[in-house]
Amino acid sequence: MLHRALVWSILGTVAAVGGESVDDAVEARAVGFLAREVPRWSRENHCFSCHHNGDAARALFRAIGSGVVVDRAAIAATTRWLNQPNRWERNGGEGPFSDRRLARIQFTAALAEAWKSGASVDSSPLLEAAARLARDQHDDGSWPLEGENEPGSPATYGRPLATFMALRSLQLADAERFQKAIERADRWLRSRPVRSVLDASVLLLTLNATAATPPPDAESSPPQLLQLGLDRLREGQSDDGGWGPYVASVPEPFDTALALIALSNAGDSPEIGSMIARGRRFLVDRQLPDGSWPETTRPAGGLSEAQRLSTSAWVTIALLATRGRGR
Repeated sequence: MLHRALVWSILGTVAAVGGESVDDAVEARAVGFLAREVPRWSRENHCFSCHHNGDAARALFRAIGSGVVVDRAAIAATTRWLNQPNRWERNGGEGPFSDRRLARIQFTAALAEAWKSGASVDSSPLLEAAARLARDQHDDGSWPLEGENEPGSPATYGRPLATFMALRSLQLADAERFQKAIERADRWLRSRPVRSVLDASVLLLTLNATAATPPPDAESSPPQLLQLGLDRLREGQSDDGGWGPYVASVPEPFDTALALIALSNAGDSPEIGSMIARGRRFLVDRQLPDGSWPETTRPAGGLSEAQRLSTSAWVTIALLATRGRGR
C-alpha cells in the first residue's frame, strides 16, 4: 500500500501543477473507458446490452449532465436505439439468461438519464418506456426479477435496487401520471427490513427521491428511517473506506459506489463528509489502468465482462455524485 500511496502522491503533485486533481484524472479515465466500450458492444455483437447500452450509457449521460465533455459519437447509436422502446423486445440477446423485465428497467433508466441530461430531447419515447415499465409492477409495489438472489449485483440489481430504479425512472418520465405506481413502490421500499448494506443504500436513495407517505407509526417516519440507513452504513464501512454487501463483508467497488450515491444526498454533516471522503479514496485507489474497476460478482472473485462494465458505470456515477466532497 505504501507503493500505491507514493504513486498517488506523485500523481497528485503533477496533476496539481497542471491544474487537474487526481480525482479529476480518475473521472476522466473512467468516462474515457466507458466512451470506448459503449459503442463497441453493438458494433461487434449486433445487439444492445443492458450492461453496455444500459448501465454504462447511463453513466455517460450522467457525465454529460454533470458538465463533463463526452464524445457524442460514443452515445449516438445507443441514443437512437433507446429512443425506440418498441425494439427493446427484439434485441438479439434473447438467451436463456435474458430477463426482459430487468432489461426494461435498465434501458428505461438510461433513457431517463439521457432525457435529463439533454442528450435526448423528445420525451415521448421515455413516456412510452415508462408506461411499459409500470405494467411490470407487482401488486405489492415491487419489480420482481427472474432468478433473483440477495444481495443484488451491478448488472442484475436484485429486487430492491430494481424497484428503486423503476421508481426513479417513473418520476423522471412523469411523476403525476405515474403517481400511484410511485407511491406503491415507495411504500414497499420503506417497509423492508434493512439487513444489508445494499438495503441501507436503497433506503437512503428512496428517502431522497420521493416524499414520505404519511407513516402509520413513528418508527417508519423519515427521520427514523434515515437514521437506520446511516447507522447501517456507518457500521459497514471498512477500515480502508469501502463497503461490502453486508456489514462484515469484504468491501467491493459496486457496494461502495452505491453507498456513496446514497450518502451524496443524505446531509452535510462532518461524519457523512468523512464517510464520503474515505469511500471515494477506496474507489480512486482501485481504478485499473484502462479506467475501469474490477467487477463485483456474487460470489466475489468471478470474471464477467457484464459485471465489469456495470461496476465501472456505478463507480463513475458515484464519483460524479460526490464531486467536490472529501477531496
